[in-house]
Parts: sequence; C-alpha cells; structure tokens
Amino acid sequence: MSDFASLKRQREAKNAKSFTVPPPSAVSIASGTTETREEPRNESSQESPAVINSEQGNSSPGIDVKPTPSSSSSLYGSLPPSLDIRTTTDKGRGIYSKYTRRPGDVLFAVKPHAAALSAAKLTDYCSCCTAARQGSLRRCTGCKVVYYCDASCQSRDWAFHKLECAAIQRWSGASRKTDVDAPVIPADAIRCLARMVWRKQKLGVDSTWAKEIDALESHRTSLSKDPNSQVSQMYAQLAHALVNFLGIASPQDMAAYSLQSAADLVDLISRFTTNTFTISTPSLEPLGACVSPSVALINHSCDPNAVVVFPRPNGEARKEVEPLMQVIALKHIAAGDEILTSYIDTTLPRDKRQKILQETYHFTCKCALCAPAADAPVDLREAIWCPKKCGGVCPLPTEENSLTRCSRCKSPLKDTDAVLDAVRVGQEALDKAEALQVSDPEKSIQLTTKLVPILISAGLVPGSHPLLALARLNASLLITHLPSAPDPAVEEVHSPATQASAPSGPAEAQALLDDAICAAARASAGLGQVLAEGHPVRGVALAELGKLLSVDEPDPAHARAPVGLPNGAMGAAPGYPPSGPPRVKLAYETLLRARAELVIGFGGGTNEGGTVGRGVREMAAELEKEMQVWAAGVKNVLSDQHGAGRR
Repeated sequence: MSDFASLKRQREAKNAKSFTVPPPSAVSIASGTTETREEPRNESSQESPAVINSEQGNSSPGIDVKPTPSSSSSLYGSLPPSLDIRTTTDKGRGIYSKYTRRPGDVLFAVKPHAAALSAAKLTDYCSCCTAARQGSLRRCTGCKVVYYCDASCQSRDWAFHKLECAAIQRWSGASRKTDVDAPVIPADAIRCLARMVWRKQKLGVDSTWAKEIDALESHRTSLSKDPNSQVSQMYAQLAHALVNFLGIASPQDMAAYSLQSAADLVDLISRFTTNTFTISTPSLEPLGACVSPSVALINHSCDPNAVVVFPRPNGEARKEVEPLMQVIALKHIAAGDEILTSYIDTTLPRDKRQKILQETYHFTCKCALCAPAADAPVDLREAIWCPKKCGGVCPLPTEENSLTRCSRCKSPLKDTDAVLDAVRVGQEALDKAEALQVSDPEKSIQLTTKLVPILISAGLVPGSHPLLALARLNASLLITHLPSAPDPAVEEVHSPATQASAPSGPAEAQALLDDAICAAARASAGLGQVLAEGHPVRGVALAELGKLLSVDEPDPAHARAPVGLPNGAMGAAPGYPPSGPPRVKLAYETLLRARAELVIGFGGGTNEGGTVGRGVREMAAELEKEMQVWAAGVKNVLSDQHGAGRR
C-alpha cells in the first residue's frame, strides 16, 4: 500500500506561483555532477523525424495524425484524413469528424508550435520534452535557469534556447539589484511569445508554420479603447515585457521580427492570449503555456465532446515527440458532428463562465448549458436539494429571482435569504482561501474546512458552486499537508513551528488521513454530478481518492465518521472511510472506476489511459493480490477453527 509522501509530491507543485523559482545551485541536481551545456553540431538535426511541425505529420505508432491536404490552402497538415475544417457563419472555422468516433478515441495528436514552462517548474521539468525529473537534470550554464533531461533534449532545444538563453541573461541582469540576487525569470507567456517570434524569423513569413500562426484569430479590433481597462493594461504589460525580452530598441529591430507597427505587436499578443493552451502533466497539473494552431481551430462548448490532454502514453520511449497534445473523444461523435472542447473550467456556474469567455475570448457561448431549453433538467452547478427531501433539486435562488421550486415535487424553497447568505459567504471564503493557499495554507485550510459544512447544511448539492470549488480546494490542501512517513535511517530536526503542526501520534495521523479521504470523496462526488463520464478531471479525482484509500492506516482501530457529511449527502455514510480489509476493497473498487474513466479521458488503445491510467492499473493489481492473500488467510483460519471443533 502507499504512503503519504508520494501523494504529497503530487499536490505540492499545484501551490507554486508562476513568477518565482528557487535559485538553482552551482551544480546539476545529480549529486556531484557538474552542469553542462552541449551545443549541437548543426541545427538541421534539432527536430526528430517523429516530431510534428508545419511541414510533416506525426509518425508515432498508434496515433492517427497522418498529414492531409486541408481546406485552408494546405495549412494544418497535422490534421488526419478523418477530420475536416469547415467554416460556418456563426462560429467561423471549426473541426468536424468525417466518421463515427467512440469515447476514448484519439482524434489527433500534434506537437505545439511553441511552448514554455512556467518559472516555478523549470527546475523540476525538462524544458524540451516537459518530462518530470527522473534523477538528474542538466542545467544550462549560460542562463542557469533552464534544465533538460539529457544531452539529446538539450540538443533538440538548442536552436531556440540559444536565443532564449541570451535574452534571459539580459533580462535577469537588468532586473537584479545585486550580483548575488537570484535570476529573475520572465513569465511563461513572455518566453512562449518570444519563441514564436524567433521561429517565425528563422522559418520565414512565407513558411507554412508562420502562416498557421498568422491565421490564428485576433481580437485586436474588439479590445477596449480605454487604456485603463484591465484588458488594455494586460496587453500593454505583455507588449512592454516582450519588447524588453527580445531586446527591441528601435522600429528597425521590430521589423527584423516582421513586426511593422504597434498594431502588429498587439495582433501577435491577441493571437497568443486567445489561442494559448496550458501544458499539463499527465495528472493535469499545469506546467506552462503553448500554442497550437491546429488545436486552436476547435470551437468551444461548456458541454464538450472532446478534451485536450498531455497523457504521455509511452513515457520515456517516445519523449522525442513530447510534449504531445492529444485531442480525445469524450462522448460518442457521429459522422458530420463538430469537435468541441472547453476553453474554461466547466464546473463554474453559467454567469462566471460567460464572463470569462467574454473577457478572454470575446464571444457569448450558446451551448445547451448556457442557453438551455425550457424542459432542460436543473443544472447541478447551480442547484439545491428539495426542501421536502423528495430526492429532487431546485435551481439555486439568485438576488434577481429568489422564487424557486423543486423540479420533481414542485415544493417551493421558502428560506431563500438563508441560502443566498450562505452562497455569498461561501464565495467570499473561496476567494480568500484561493488567495491564501500559497502564502498561508493553514488559514486556507481553516476557511475551506469551516465553509464546506455550512454550504452542505444550506442544502447545496455536491456539484453546486461554490461548494464544489471549496471542496476541491479543501481536498487539495489536506492532501498536500499530509505528514510524510519518516525515514528511520535519517535523524531529522524540525523547527518549533513544524513540530507544533506535526501529528502527535498514530491516532492523529489517522484522523488527518481520514479527513483527506472524506474531502477527496466529497470533491469526487461533486465532479461526478457536473462533468461527463470519462472526463479526465473526474478520472484523476477518482484515482487520487483510490490512492488515499490504499495508504497504510497509521491507527487502523481508530475509524471515525467524517465531520460535516450528513448521511448520503456526499455519497458517504457515517463510518466512512472504512478500516482494515473493507478499506482495501473500497480502494480497489475506486481504482477500477478510475481506470475505466481514465481510459476515456486520456485515450484508450496504445494510450492505456496515459501515465496515470497505467499507474492506477498497477496499483489495482497490487491491491488485488493483497485481497487474495487476506481471503486465503481468512479461509485458513476458518478451516483451522473447523478442524479444532471436530477434535
């Protein structure tokens, strides 16, 4: 069974900020190994034949990404023949399936045109293939902030890192106060934009790669003319930072990058902000930013039939094509159907989704969730249990419309003021807890732990906002702060503050573990209400719950009911989580459910549910062996007792 440490490592990276990074040491991470930076002998060898670029498709086995002529002047050659680009009057360009596809099918896979890790991830992930550190990483001796798996990754990335390296040193030198200050690293957005500019300069404005970038949607003409607006200030900051990072000092310098005017610069930034994607780990932890024109052709829906993930299906064996974006079918897709993904967090209520889409992408979503039919079921993102407890739900009341009735028995919700107050307080607590999760995690845990039971008592369903958001944050924080199992070979000395927060014994450690399990179960139940079956977020949440249940119990006899979980409200009854063999059985069953969903969300076939899916399968197999040993032991004991009785 698992221990606390591996679970903590999965969560700790989620609390890091993008603009800070610990100063790297003078040597590489490998003990006693000095840093190296190897320059390739020629730049023509920088990209492996398996890597997708604008002129070639992906030759990776098991993934349908053969190049095909498209309807856009032979652009987007990475799209397979099974997909088609069409243009409609209401949505513009979009991608459509020519054939019926099943949940879990890989629709296509492509390497981003440009990508950059966030500053907080640079020391732990390769800047070429984005793989997590496996032992040692090689650090660039020039900028001293970018790391690679090995010489091959370092060599593949050098064509562009040699420009980035000089820019980082220039940026860092201008930003340092003293020579001993840690280097200041520009955000991933700036470094990704710079890589776009450098590659366009290298390949030329008439290259397919450059034309695909230029064909990205720009909303420059839709931007606010008010220089004090939030969007205008954001664009101004990005433009100023990019100019400084590139070392542009004159119009002639801009022209060298095919930027003839300030309008061209704003267009570039608009194309980036509107079409950027988040690079993530196989477990969905954000790593940085990337741009892919072919994936950007996919239109948005708050109820998508496909998802974009980075599952890393075969690990290190195929790292030369990573990071590889894969578009996976989430639902059954008929021939002629449009492929739709979500640009935002779809667990949010409609008004928040619409606000984000309008501010960032400049459109109003009209999907079935945003413009529901009159007979559509109540959206569980904004729902409350029936006051008569008939099993139905009521739409969550609002300040504008406080009259609400149960969808099943039609009973009216009477005490709407109490519900509105609870939701308002919950949202305020969520905003504060999110702001404090890095600077004061203990306070964030207190806020989320206190407010979740209040919203449950107010009657909100598990998937309703802000209950689900608070539950997810609470689970994340509790898992991150689980105590690690001590290494008996190492004598550790802790500060008084650390000693005060550490569990005093097995009983308290058991309580902390059970609290984390209950929080994870609560979050998983809410996600199950509002996300489609097989959604990768659902699958990862179930996998995390299964791993928690499989952790060795510090004090197995100390099983206690979760606080603030009324019977059945969160999918957990009093006495949850169980202890001993029933817990092992529940962990096994949860991992099997997770495996089934991961095979959809991260792709079946050769993907096997990605890195997370394969890990879940292996853990489930180990638990199955453990249960078989336990069952055999019980059988032997019963047999011995029966034999003793006969004597």
